[in-house]
Amino acid sequence: MTRISRPYILVWTIVGLFLTIGANFVPAYIINSPAQWLSQGITAYPLGFKCQVGAVLLVSCLGGRTAGALAQVVYLFVGLVWLKIFNDGGGIEYLQKPVFGYLLAFIPGAWVCGQLAFKQTLPKEAAANSVRTTLKPELEHLGISCLCGLFVIHFFGIIYSIGFKIVDLQQSGNFSLVDSIVSYSVYPLPSQLLLVCAATSIAFVLRRVMFY
Repeated sequence: MTRISRPYILVWTIVGLFLTIGANFVPAYIINSPAQWLSQGITAYPLGFKCQVGAVLLVSCLGGRTAGALAQVVYLFVGLVWLKIFNDGGGIEYLQKPVFGYLLAFIPGAWVCGQLAFKQTLPKEAAANSVRTTLKPELEHLGISCLCGLFVIHFFGIIYSIGFKIVDLQQSGNFSLVDSIVSYSVYPLPSQLLLVCAATSIAFVLRRVMFY
C-alpha cells in the first residue's frame, strides 16, 4: 500500500469536494462512433444522468481512500446544513428521501475505490528478495477499483432504501422499494458503467503524468 502524506490528502480532499459539487451540475454525454464522424460529424448524446459518480471514483483513484472519503463527508455536511448542492436541492430534510442513501454511500464507495487503487502487489521475484519498488497501477487495476467502488455505492444505497421502507420516514404507503431500486440502481447503472470507464482512463493517464 502506497503511503500518502497528509498535505497530499488535504489537497485531494479539497479537489474532491469541488469536483463532486461541480459534477452534480454537469450532465454526462456519450459521442457517436468514430466511424460516423466523417459522414455525420461528432454528435453528443445525453445519458440522462450527472457525472457525480464518476467524479467520486476519479478522486478516489487519484487521492486515495482517505481523501476520497473525506471529500464525500464534507460534501454531505455542506449539503445538509448549508448549500443546496444535491440533485434536488439540499437541507436536513434530504435525510427523508430514499436517494440520500446513495449519497451517503459515496463515503464507503470512495474508501473502497481508493483503497484498491493504491494497493500494489509486488512481483514474486521482488517480494522474495525484499526489493523496495514503486508500482504504477495498470489500467485494469484502476478499472476494478472503480467497479468495486460503484458496487459499494449501490449496495449501501439499496440497504438504505430497505431501511427507509421499514421505518417509513414519510409515513405514507406510496413508497415502492422496487421502484426506488429500479430508479436509482437498475436504470442508471449502464450510464454509470460508462462513467467508470471514463474515470478509469483519466485516472490512469493522470497517475502516469504525475509519476505515481
